[in-house]
Amino acid sequence: MIKDKLKMRIGRTLPTYDFGNVLRPITLSDPNQNIPALSGLLWSPIFLNASMITAFMGYYNPANGVTVNFTPSEHFYVNLGVYDGSRARGVQTGVNPPMFTGYWFNIGEIGIDWLLGEGNHPGQFGIGIWQQTGVLSAKGGTINQDGTGGFYLFGSQRIAYKLNPAVTKSSVSIFYQVGANNSQTMPMTQYYGAGITGFGLIGSRESDSMGLGVGLTKLNPNLFERQYELMFQGYYQAHLFATTFLQPTLTYIPTPGSSPTTPGALAGTLRLTVLF
Repeated sequence: MIKDKLKMRIGRTLPTYDFGNVLRPITLSDPNQNIPALSGLLWSPIFLNASMITAFMGYYNPANGVTVNFTPSEHFYVNLGVYDGSRARGVQTGVNPPMFTGYWFNIGEIGIDWLLGEGNHPGQFGIGIWQQTGVLSAKGGTINQDGTGGFYLFGSQRIAYKLNPAVTKSSVSIFYQVGANNSQTMPMTQYYGAGITGFGLIGSRESDSMGLGVGLTKLNPNLFERQYELMFQGYYQAHLFATTFLQPTLTYIPTPGSSPTTPGALAGTLRLTVLF
């Protein structure tokens, strides 16, 4: 609508690109300092804040509605969205057409970014609020609530640069996520997450990265006996050749939410990624 300032998308979209996206790429005037992706963690909350799971849309359940992006300056933005909110009542929007039956999901986010210190370390911060309309149910209709809403925030900061003499753009970045809602029917009511990522820290392997993450989720007491679920994850993403990466990942959940008597869970994952 206004070049480089105001744009609008109408139709079927993935709003997780525009809202709560702590993985948003950071592009700087010096291409050696660019951060294409902040973390390689595999768990769900890195892509969608856990306090919005079952209400907010994203892969593989896209949203149907309108997204507005306003960027009055290169360091500040405002994003607004209004979508068909049928996902909150259990509709798989990825395999169903838009419905618009009185369930709406409304969301707004503002964010800033900056360069810190003599090293021009990039950082970013975003905060958003959301509202879901319509009567929501859980436990077979025994728990009902007329609408719900919440907030979230996220941020990241590069804290070190050129740590490895063999890799000019070697660096370390940190990130954090917070979210909360007032829902009586959604599975999770609060989320706190943080992590650290190292890029090109070993030998001359400039395309390798590694990271650690921790996530703490407060579970809805209407649905779970256990109050909190804690997660830890670590990974190493190794560049094999061209655009191919191999990533072993280890995840440990000492307090699984399924039951207070469920023992801790340890899972290993091996992912092969080919970019094209």
